[in-house]
Amino acid sequence: MPDAEIDAAWLLGSVLGMGRLQTMALGNQPLTARQEEAFEALLSRRLTREPLQYILGETDFMGRRFLARPGALIPRNDTELLAGLALSRLRPGGRALDLCTGSGILAVTLALSVPGAQLDAADLSPRALALARDNAALHGANVNFLQGDLFSPCTGTCYDMICCNPPYIKSGDLPLLQEEVRFEPDMALDGGEDGLDFYRRLAKEAPLYLAPGGHMLLETGDGQAEDVAALLTDSFEDIRVYDDMAGLPRAVAARRKEAHALA
Repeated sequence: MPDAEIDAAWLLGSVLGMGRLQTMALGNQPLTARQEEAFEALLSRRLTREPLQYILGETDFMGRRFLARPGALIPRNDTELLAGLALSRLRPGGRALDLCTGSGILAVTLALSVPGAQLDAADLSPRALALARDNAALHGANVNFLQGDLFSPCTGTCYDMICCNPPYIKSGDLPLLQEEVRFEPDMALDGGEDGLDFYRRLAKEAPLYLAPGGHMLLETGDGQAEDVAALLTDSFEDIRVYDDMAGLPRAVAARRKEAHALA
């Protein structure tokens, strides 16, 4: 198992109520019988390849602690690029929509960081929305949560910005994913035969909900950014691809044209 020692330190730290580095500095300090029993139970879960974040019940994103539970995609560092792009574009008092919100990390981050921002967050999954609400409550973030398929619960609303980290894994690749990833919901992963199904819908439907000049921000999978950018050319301009910390194309940003075809 990759990073086994680090994972074990995180799990032991959760038993002892301290961080991973503190735990690793303890050396050979003995555990009580109750601590040892609790630690062994957590190790047994990890040995099934259950993700560390689900076992710990939390993870970090943009310097904040967020709850993590089965039923929603686990927040990843890659998505911090999307968050940074959104933070640089959403003006104070602006209205934004976080589609496929999952655990709510984007919506909560924007609500906490942009003064007066009005945040809607939508997801089809009731379990994901329950977690997102808990994360908003944890941080005291003012976010309006909506349940439905993409834009279906947003009728009649116009946004200054729409951001989305949609499912983008090719359906045929799902059985090949790392064992830990297969604990996460297929609904949050399956992007159709070529992984682009949701981007096609977003390119067609998003202009109906964006103000002229409004921003569209999308996370993309490996090798998808240029294809996603091409899908946006009819109704969007100033289309740009951004690389993640590893130098890989990871996000696409665009602005709605003043005039576009409302198909």
